Amino acid sequence: MERRKVEVNGREYDWPDAPIVVVCIDGSEPDYMDRAISMGHMPWLAEARQTGTDCVADCVVPTFTNPNNLSIATGRPPSVHGIAGNFFWNPETGEEVMMNDPAFLRCGTIFAAFQEAGAQVTVITAKDKLRRQLGYEMRFGKGVGICFSSEKADQATLAENGIEDVLDLVGMPIPDVYSAELSEFVFAAGVELMRRDRPDIMYLSTTDYIQHKHAPGAEVANNFYAMMDGYWAQLDAMGCVIVLTADHGMNAKHDPASGEPKVVYLQSLLDGWAGEGKTRVILPITDPYVVHHGALGSYATVYMRGVDSEEMARRLFEIDGIMEVHSKGEACRRYELPPDRVGDLVVIGECDVTLGTSAERHDLTGLTEPLRSHGGVTEQKVPLIMNRVAAGLKTEGLRNFDAFDLALNYAVTKSEPAAAE
Repeated sequence: MERRKVEVNGREYDWPDAPIVVVCIDGSEPDYMDRAISMGHMPWLAEARQTGTDCVADCVVPTFTNPNNLSIATGRPPSVHGIAGNFFWNPETGEEVMMNDPAFLRCGTIFAAFQEAGAQVTVITAKDKLRRQLGYEMRFGKGVGICFSSEKADQATLAENGIEDVLDLVGMPIPDVYSAELSEFVFAAGVELMRRDRPDIMYLSTTDYIQHKHAPGAEVANNFYAMMDGYWAQLDAMGCVIVLTADHGMNAKHDPASGEPKVVYLQSLLDGWAGEGKTRVILPITDPYVVHHGALGSYATVYMRGVDSEEMARRLFEIDGIMEVHSKGEACRRYELPPDRVGDLVVIGECDVTLGTSAERHDLTGLTEPLRSHGGVTEQKVPLIMNRVAAGLKTEGLRNFDAFDLALNYAVTKSEPAAAE
């Protein structure tokens, strides 16, 4: 008998015959898992990679949190869902606008579509900046749907989040936003809710605080990945189909000798060439949580007024540390971006270089370790791993936003065990 299907944004997904858990590990450069496994810290994942599906996929550019989480949630690139960064500049109003409001979304999510079709859906994020967009068009109330963040778990209500008394359920205090515990809370809550409710679809999204501060193989990083491995093992034991991916990778962006950040300050350069007020550099990595990266990433977009953009592009491309400079049209075609939320130029830094505005506009006092960051094409490779065999999957050209396609359309599921007590 043909399985029931749900269509979302032009893609068809089979109805799950086991609970689906998709995990977005923020900032998870594939080497984190490789190093942790090689050093014996992730026994469950080591086995899952051997017996299930182990691939590397491309995330979307810019390699930032919001565009990629929304791509995973919708199954589509930013040209479809509209989120091209953590924020953008509105030339008509002259305002820099955070893109964390659901009003900026241009299509629905897999979560809302499956809930409408009768599925029980649970979404848990580390930071609250994603929660409202991931919960777009979901319904909340007792036994309906759940969407909350670790950051504000103590404020969750039935009406707004579909759950209350989260701290009592999880047995953990509210975590600090700059901590490994913010991510651990996501998994602890996910395990408890899988045990209690056994939802059809669960999405768990972490924060990259650890990856910004610690390289693959470092003790703190290994401990963090060991923690996640333990929770994934619990979900696996409950019969869940688990897909692991990431919103972006992470690279060192500092001078190895001095430890100082490597930065090209674009606004300062452009002001010197074109004059002040003629250009506007926007860094879409910027969000309310800049302590661990100082708003420095490897992607920027530039708006221009009465300036020869081709000349500016040529001059920027000649600067050491700049890898790519594209016109709006070229960038949108190459990276599947929405043209109305991208400037006249898109600039991408080299692997070890970040892009800033001007030195005085970046507060780097919160960088207690040498800078690690993301945003460019060198952070595009991410894991795409499933604890099931993927029957008939073609591994070429996989994207991180194929995660739900992998889980729902390709997973060869085991006989479903009884729910855990």
